[in-house]
Amino acid sequence: MKLSNRVLTLAICSAFTLPAMAANVDIYGKANLSLQSSDDGDGQFTEIKSNASRIGLKGTHALNDGLSVVYKAEFQVDMDGDSDDNITDRNQYVGLKGNFGEVLLGKNDTILKQSQGKIDLFNDLNADIKNLFKGENRMSDTLTYKSPKVNGFQFAGTYIAEDDADAEDGYSVGLFYGDKGLKKSKVFASIAVDSDVKGYDVTRATVHGKVAGFTLGAMYQNQESDDGSAEMDGYLLSAKYAVNKNVVLKGQFQAADHDGGDDLSAASIGVDYRLAKSTKLYGFYTSFDMDSAEDKDYLAVGIEYKF
Repeated sequence: MKLSNRVLTLAICSAFTLPAMAANVDIYGKANLSLQSSDDGDGQFTEIKSNASRIGLKGTHALNDGLSVVYKAEFQVDMDGDSDDNITDRNQYVGLKGNFGEVLLGKNDTILKQSQGKIDLFNDLNADIKNLFKGENRMSDTLTYKSPKVNGFQFAGTYIAEDDADAEDGYSVGLFYGDKGLKKSKVFASIAVDSDVKGYDVTRATVHGKVAGFTLGAMYQNQESDDGSAEMDGYLLSAKYAVNKNVVLKGQFQAADHDGGDDLSAASIGVDYRLAKSTKLYGFYTSFDMDSAEDKDYLAVGIEYKF
């Protein structure tokens, strides 16, 4: 913990002292905390929860002939004070970007994880899709390549080095279309595959777009363990609607049907109230229906501030 704090402090201080012409450095972050009534299956309790709050450095450094260095060092900060190790690593990499695309080395989200775009309306909260689906992996020892976009299409791949004599290399590849933020296109679509990533093979297809004032999303996923067991078929549906420039209503349903095992589902509703471009208040209710385990329920209000 002390080492992580020192590294983070040194990185931030160094960013402020870099020569103005050396690089484009952005310090960014997000504080997201909620007050919630939680029931993990053992009874209701009240908690203050930090929802993947973070701080980081990122930027580019132009070299020559359209070639640039790109880098990021991001850390998660548990702002509720519950963790002994309140600073942990998130995506941290360095690479090159040019006419050939982008190549990154370090710790990074896999391409399959990135392929979800913005479809998960309750990302980082209790209804985050990682709770029922495999594949939401941030991996160390990765090489990531993203091609230039051609007619809206982009190929991307992650190679995960085994880092152990008895382990196997992993791969995560995908094909994207459009803009995941739906700012430059009205539709984002992707198909991605994991092979031998954290013991699972996963196929995921996603489509997300704007229709008649609504933002709608659908995802299909198939997963199985490396030995061919633990197969699951699942899907996710999400929808949000902007009542006005400040108020957004949203809902999401996720189902995971395990072959010869449990059928699991999660249903969520929520509302966001925008105070400014950087700040919103939110509320949500999430309910998990578990076949052979205790059901789970969460009711929360919170604040998110981005800088």
